[in-house]
Amino acid sequence: MVTTPPGPVSGQPDRSAPGSDGHVLPPVRAQRRVVDEASSRAANGPDWDRYADEYQATHGAFLGDVGFVWGPEGLTEAEAGALGDVRGKRTLEVGSGAGQCSRWVRAQGGEVVGLDLSHRQLQHSRRLDAETGVAVPSVRGTATHLPFADAAFDVVFCSFGALQFVADLDDAVRETARVLRPGGRFAFSITHPTRWVFPDDPGQDGLTVAQSYWDRTPYVEVDEASGRVSYVEHHRTLGDWVTVLARHGFCLRALLEPEWPADHDRTWGGWSRTRGLLTPGTALFVADLH
Repeated sequence: MVTTPPGPVSGQPDRSAPGSDGHVLPPVRAQRRVVDEASSRAANGPDWDRYADEYQATHGAFLGDVGFVWGPEGLTEAEAGALGDVRGKRTLEVGSGAGQCSRWVRAQGGEVVGLDLSHRQLQHSRRLDAETGVAVPSVRGTATHLPFADAAFDVVFCSFGALQFVADLDDAVRETARVLRPGGRFAFSITHPTRWVFPDDPGQDGLTVAQSYWDRTPYVEVDEASGRVSYVEHHRTLGDWVTVLARHGFCLRALLEPEWPADHDRTWGGWSRTRGLLTPGTALFVADLH
């Protein structure tokens, strides 16, 4: 469910009350308004620090400690092959969280580094390094200013990581192009942009159009006690994503829209069997740098 002003609004699950994730935060007020990159970063980093323990406890088994899942439908990289053969490839995961996907890449013979804005998520990554014996070097940083040299990587990927949470998407994609070698692969998954028109409800109410697909005004949560912005998510259309990739020298190789598996009955926020059998919840872009 979504914390909403009058009328349904697409966005994140209601985090002021227990939901499918049981995620409880102080009461928030949902808004739709423009938020810049600095404010987005200042909100989302601490939000993930607060949420990290619960997120890993709730979803860790589904993700796998050394596992690579592209989204709530459960599509794995072993099935999708979006990265290609990673053996010996220099690889960067942007928005790496606890490093589950990066750890899978390393297990396949890739050289990998993780980057995340959340200090607490990176602490979980260190914990899983020790528990699994598959260590992933990780740094704290942001997608809009990658702390790496030009042409440092063969592959950059992001599995439901940073890209939906940055205001300056041009900067993030430009930075990705900068750190990739020519011919390098960029793959990332996001909430399918068509989901923006629906309330973020896993039930039947989540199948009723509530707002315009072309309304790109960010979804914002404001802490009612302090008045501070506590969470921001940005929306782009499919066309926006394709355009920004082309602008920075990428050639789109594939756009995957995972179908909901017939035997999959997991509810995760607004993702559910009810919705997943009818409308896509995830978009997976695969692009190469010219």
